[in-house]
Amino acid sequence: MKKRFLSAAAVAFFGLMLNAQQIKYEEYDLPNGLHIILHQDNSAPVVTTGVMYHVGAKDEVKGRTGFAHFFEHLLFEGTPNIKRGEWMKIVSSNGGQNNANTTNDRTYYYETFPSNNEQLGLWMEAERMRHAEINQVGVDTQREVVKEEKRLRMDNQPYGNLFPTIQKNLFTNHPYNWPTIGSMEDLNAAKLEEFQAFYKKYYVPNNATLVVAGDIKPEQTKKWIQEYYGGIPKGTTYPKDFPKDTPITQEKEVTATDPNIQLPAYVFAYRTPANKEKDAYVLDMLSSYLSNGKSSVLYKKLVDQEKKALQVAAFNQGLEDYSIFAFFAIPMGQTSKQTLQTDIDAEIRKLQTTLISDEDYQKLQNQFENQFVNQNSSIQGIAASLATNHVLMGNTNLINKEIDIYRSITKQDLQNAAKKYLNSNQRIIINYVPEKK
Repeated sequence: MKKRFLSAAAVAFFGLMLNAQQIKYEEYDLPNGLHIILHQDNSAPVVTTGVMYHVGAKDEVKGRTGFAHFFEHLLFEGTPNIKRGEWMKIVSSNGGQNNANTTNDRTYYYETFPSNNEQLGLWMEAERMRHAEINQVGVDTQREVVKEEKRLRMDNQPYGNLFPTIQKNLFTNHPYNWPTIGSMEDLNAAKLEEFQAFYKKYYVPNNATLVVAGDIKPEQTKKWIQEYYGGIPKGTTYPKDFPKDTPITQEKEVTATDPNIQLPAYVFAYRTPANKEKDAYVLDMLSSYLSNGKSSVLYKKLVDQEKKALQVAAFNQGLEDYSIFAFFAIPMGQTSKQTLQTDIDAEIRKLQTTLISDEDYQKLQNQFENQFVNQNSSIQGIAASLATNHVLMGNTNLINKEIDIYRSITKQDLQNAAKKYLNSNQRIIINYVPEKK
């Protein structure tokens, strides 16, 4: 397969394109604490209305996990003005689409409508925030939906519980210890009043950011926002003071089983800095260098050339309080865990002792510039980026400036991060093996 690198002319053109891609926005707060971000783009007649609540799986308590993700489903049940079962019908019958997603750190809801229905999207999200229906019928219905999702995506899926196993072993004090979907036992045990209390605690304007992006007239949009959101009462603010985990200073090895797999997987996981820190960006680049694409170091060596691994990857999962950097490998044939570990460790040592080549460095920069352009190539993508940068990164303007952080990363930075974070005494080894019948 031919390696493809951008020519000097293409790089210059790409640079001009990036510099022209300044995303303009306006932001302000309502007296009740709701943060507003407006982005006007009249090139297509669509508007995305999104609300990001600063509540995720880490805001739950032991014994009651899964609440934030549960609400991702529950808050489509309806309101006093939107009958149960009508939410999706209203959206689709007005030419729109909608969805929601939850992480350890936040929950995001959005609708995208033709711009003549912008007001409808704003009203619906205000309904969700002001007085969502949290009743026993909705809780019982969505409990079954979430159970089925867990079975489908995790419990009956090969390697479906691998990432929760990493979380469980990498974090002992911090609530990143459990998966976003939570425990079915916890959700089964939860009472209606606990769900109602969770809603009252977190789904309040001063814990939310409203983004309206697309074909808008800002002055009209502001009037609608004031009309629909201005009277929603402010909630109590709760500090995000989570228990810290002590640094890992000694290698630990654990074994977990999965009834759905025939081949083992081996994971080498490291607890790394929060995604606001520059080193998190550096580790992002390192993971791409190691395993992004068929010409990447680990894929080329272990899968393509030496046929020792069926799959291999290095990934960096950025989170608000910590991040996770992990190597993942499924052996080919009779390849032993020790062989894969030795080869992965050899690549880490190379990173720690030798600067990567100019060619590989330029390839990395090209990859991240391409990624930067793509993630903000749609109105939905821009809305999500604006909300994420404000809520989790504390800097909305990263939508324009984040690429400068990646551009500033040097080959020496990559080497320094490998030396600082990817040492064998800083990791958890997970042997994820088939369950014996």
